Amino acid sequence: MPKHRVLTEFGMGTSLRRQDYTQAAKRALQDALWHNSINMAELFGFPKEAMLIDVEIACQQPDQVDTTALLDIFPYGQPQVTVSRGGLDIARPDGNPTVIANAAINVSFNMERR
Repeated sequence: MPKHRVLTEFGMGTSLRRQDYTQAAKRALQDALWHNSINMAELFGFPKEAMLIDVEIACQQPDQVDTTALLDIFPYGQPQVTVSRGGLDIARPDGNPTVIANAAINVSFNMERR
């Protein structure tokens, strides 16, 4: 069956002082997820484990993001994480920038189009 996207959520997260790109990415994911209570699996009659979750994270130093740590945020489904260059690093007087990460979460299911 073909993969069909049914939902996209966006979020932004920061690491204000520690220059922690993984923490900023986690906060971006939580921003996207925690504002919603969307029951997409139930709506389409699928178990929650059938959700195909494509996660895109953008930050200035993608190699500093621990993608395995991000997977722990999802209690179910099949998440896959991609990290690319984006977001912002904002200069601070003490030398460590404030890190801003952006997240996009796409939820899909393998199903036939009607």
